[in-house]
Amino acid sequence: MDYVNASSDYLSANPSWHIEDSPWKTTQVIKMLKKNNLHPKSIVEIGCGAGEILNQLHERWEDKNVQLYGYDISPDAYEFCKQREKPRLHFFNEDLLQTNEKFDLMLMIDVFEHVEDYFGFIRESAKHAEYKIYHIPLDFSALAAFTGHLMKLRQSVGHIHHFTREMAINTLKDCGLEVVDWFYTLSELELNYGRHNFNGKMVNSFRKVLYTVNPELAVKAVGGFSLLVLAK
Repeated sequence: MDYVNASSDYLSANPSWHIEDSPWKTTQVIKMLKKNNLHPKSIVEIGCGAGEILNQLHERWEDKNVQLYGYDISPDAYEFCKQREKPRLHFFNEDLLQTNEKFDLMLMIDVFEHVEDYFGFIRESAKHAEYKIYHIPLDFSALAAFTGHLMKLRQSVGHIHHFTREMAINTLKDCGLEVVDWFYTLSELELNYGRHNFNGKMVNSFRKVLYTVNPELAVKAVGGFSLLVLAK
């Protein structure tokens, strides 16, 4: 299944493969695991990109016996990944969905918004682990619709589907998953995407104030947030 764009176009547009965001994303995963008292012995990440999230887990997760596995069908991504291989951390330039491998926990971090048949992808990948953690950008907001930001995301990072919280959670439920827990992640605020220009700084200032007062309104009106979901 050609479930994600594996061409070098993505590497050309995103030469770091977003490695710089990986420590923050790992922090969100660890927060979810601790919040739900989960101690997986095997963790797989599908669409692992450069592999830095798994590398961060290797260094930071308290269980030093956990086995970590990353799968990505992109040869470009695998060139990044294989530099990070070490004991307990393994990478494969393969399609996990074509294997019979099973794991305690699967990570899908900012992936299925790129996938044409995302319903089929979620259903099939879910068979490979008991628990799943999804990080889902909540692209759709009033501001994004008004400014044309959704098309910019399509062109810059290849998002071909856009979600609100309700859409994302109901998508997982429609795929037969049980949603165990979820929380918002403050991607635009904590990763400081808007720090380099005046308009970005102004929007982020407003976003921060509004989120403090009314998180739901901030997410729906201004956007710039993502959703971390634990499912089984």
